[in-house]
Parts: sequence; structure tokens; C-alpha cells
Amino acid sequence: QACRLLSTFAATRPGMPKKSFDGRTRMGIINIRAPAVSDELSSLRAGDIVAISGYIYTGRDAAHKRLVECIESGKERPVDLKGQFIYHVGPAPAKPGYASGSAGPTTSYRMDPYTPALLEKGLKAMIGKGFRSAAVIESMKKHGAVFFGATGGAAALIARSITKVEIVAYEDLGTEAIHKLYVENFPAIVIIDSQGNNLYESEPLKYRKS
Repeated sequence: QACRLLSTFAATRPGMPKKSFDGRTRMGIINIRAPAVSDELSSLRAGDIVAISGYIYTGRDAAHKRLVECIESGKERPVDLKGQFIYHVGPAPAKPGYASGSAGPTTSYRMDPYTPALLEKGLKAMIGKGFRSAAVIESMKKHGAVFFGATGGAAALIARSITKVEIVAYEDLGTEAIHKLYVENFPAIVIIDSQGNNLYESEPLKYRKS
């Protein structure tokens, strides 16, 4: 699946021609806009390959903790989470001529203690890697959210899909501040869909010896 995901990058990078059929390219890649509108993510299923374009936010555990503290204290949050995507990443500083440095996903389970509270406030999609807790998956099902996987070890390649970067909150956290990214054809795969189907559970079964 990782090899197939990386192969989508060349086919979906800005400027490359593509044809859509009900939101899918000719290679079966589903074009997704961020932030999400209505319940458009509900049709995605675990294993779908997507190309995400639009504005997304970054956030690791320190930023998640602060967002949840805002919720619990009743303070105004620095970002409106309704319909938003959060990418579990701390992008590296950009080299001259580039919008972003390397931007590979961090392990998403670090965000699990805080994620249900953010889903409750309208978060619709997360991008990262690794397993998620049962509590997070149940909350995703309740609120119609999706967990996308980005390929670890392909940070420089992923960064090529990022065309704009700005810090919007918690600048004191450095690379772990909340950044607003504009991405074009960001390659990802649906790991857990809004019904709770989990690629990490379904795929090993296909290869398990009886």
C-alpha cells in the first residue's frame, strides 16, 4: 500500500493532467478538498487512495494539549475546527525557494488522549501514521471523521505538495506550533473510515495463513 501511495504523487502533482470520474482520477485516486464540506468524507472507505488539496492545519501533542485546555476552560480556540483536517507533523524549516521543509508524519497515538474532544468540536479528518485507540475510533464513528495515513520516510517528497505555510498559533512551540498549510494533491490513504473500518486490521487478515 505504501508503494502504491507514493506512486500517486507523480500522477497527481500540480500541473499534471488528470481526468475525474465521480471525483476519481483515471488511476482511481479520489480528489478531496480541505476543509471538508458537509458529509463528503462519509463515502470514503479504508484503503481508498486520495489526493488532498486545500487548507489543512498541523498539530502534534503539545498543540493538541493546548487546544483541549482551551475547550475545557471555555476559552476561545485559535482555530475553528469545524470541517478541518489536522496533519500530525512538525514541518522542518524551508530551504530557499521552497514553501516547506521535510514534512513527514509523526506517530498519531500521541494525540489520542486529546482527539475525542477535538472531534466533538467538528474536526473531520486527521493525517498521520500508526494505530489509533478504541476510544478515538468510536469517536470518529460518532462524528463521521476519517484518519488518513501519510507515508513515513517520505517527508521530502510529501513537502513538495505543500505550497504555502504560515504559523497561526502557539509560535513558542517552534516546529510544533500550529501551522496552516495549503496543499496541492497531497497523497494519502484512508486508514480508518467514518464507519470504523480499519486498514491495519483488514489487510493482515488477507495474508494470514490458516
